[in-house]
Amino acid sequence: MTNYDYDLFTIGAGSGGVRASRMSASYGARVAVAEELYLGGTCVNVGCIPKKLFSYAAHYAEDFEDSAGFGWTVGERRFHWPTLMANKDKEIARLNGIYRNILNNNDVKIFEARARLVDAHTIKVGGETVTAERILVAVGGWPVVPEFPGSEHAITSNEFFALPDMPQRVIIVGGGYIAVELASILHGFGAQVTQLYRGELFLRGFDKDVRTTLAEEMTKKGLDLRFKTDVATIEKNGDALTVNLKGGGVIDADAVLYATGRAPKSGGIGLEEIGVEMRENGAIMVDDYFQTSVDNIYALGDVTDRMQLTPVAIAEAMVLAANLYKGEKQVMDYADIATAVFSNPNIGTVGLTEEEARARHGAVDIYREAFRPLKHTLTSSQERTMMKLIVDPVSDRVLGCHMVGPDAGELVQGLGIALKCNATKAQFDATVGIHPTAAEEFVTMRTKVPEPEADPA
Repeated sequence: MTNYDYDLFTIGAGSGGVRASRMSASYGARVAVAEELYLGGTCVNVGCIPKKLFSYAAHYAEDFEDSAGFGWTVGERRFHWPTLMANKDKEIARLNGIYRNILNNNDVKIFEARARLVDAHTIKVGGETVTAERILVAVGGWPVVPEFPGSEHAITSNEFFALPDMPQRVIIVGGGYIAVELASILHGFGAQVTQLYRGELFLRGFDKDVRTTLAEEMTKKGLDLRFKTDVATIEKNGDALTVNLKGGGVIDADAVLYATGRAPKSGGIGLEEIGVEMRENGAIMVDDYFQTSVDNIYALGDVTDRMQLTPVAIAEAMVLAANLYKGEKQVMDYADIATAVFSNPNIGTVGLTEEEARARHGAVDIYREAFRPLKHTLTSSQERTMMKLIVDPVSDRVLGCHMVGPDAGELVQGLGIALKCNATKAQFDATVGIHPTAAEEFVTMRTKVPEPEADPA
């Protein structure tokens, strides 16, 4: 027992902050948590959960069309945005309640107010001043819109999930996973969608075959993808927006949604004043044990800008709580973390991209298949699935698995276990597939992709 009010005070009640608080309390620590917006953080309220629900909703447009090939006659159909929004809000309120109960049931004190550090052990929160032996900063990130003429007319994913009406003409600016997901969702709802990205090809950092395959499939579905294109200005004309493009060109829209990145939400809570070191973008610098430059202050999750994924923040929280209050000395393992992108079609990926594998290992063996899924043999859909394995020819270990196609995230989760266990291509080959499924392709690929020809000197 210390002389402080709490053993641990957590700033931020997102997935990482709640898990760290709950687990620390279960190990006997006296814990409080402060949250100024909403319990559950970005993921529950304006991120993973509403996005996945909206993605489900958007797929019905194609499901109705595909059903005809299987003998179904579907009558008149119409998408009603307010119904989806109301049901989404009800589910999020339920999840908020679950988070509240988790904290209450573990005797974690909840402050629903902004917290600010006075010094390394003192916090002002909700009109009170409290003290803590240790402080955890888990405030997450926030969407960033660059400043340019008319940028105040743009919205972000935060505002998107609270729009009272669905925009019929939408420009989405950005090339990351949030941009392609929201572009796919709005297109599924029937909006006219234009996606702008200033680079050569979106989803930088993903495997090249994944990027090109998704671009081809989205284009086939009717999305207007414009690469090497950026916004110069946005002008408001009544209820509409006019977007002037750099290099020429004009697009009219009902909404312009920016998904060009997120920044750590570390400003204005007193970190700079007490000497917590941060990178230029506001990311809090931590060591392998999530300790900052101030030895009793810790940080994890998106505010550290390592891997901006909810399960990563939760895993980091488990490590931190065990280290602080169980006397362990764990280090977070960031290798082979599987992830999904809920675009249409979905992306599932785990391990190294081909580009990363070649940089680390030199020669690699590539196995790749692209095919029309069995479901679509009775429909008019021309969507194709792509699967890819990257193998180290020396050890035979599978270094990366990538997929673009229906339910890719569900499928690749299992492959994530295999990669974590250092599975080899021979072990993949020895696994009997489930027939007929798309998944069996990952254990039946036998033909290597020929090595790319070297560029002439």
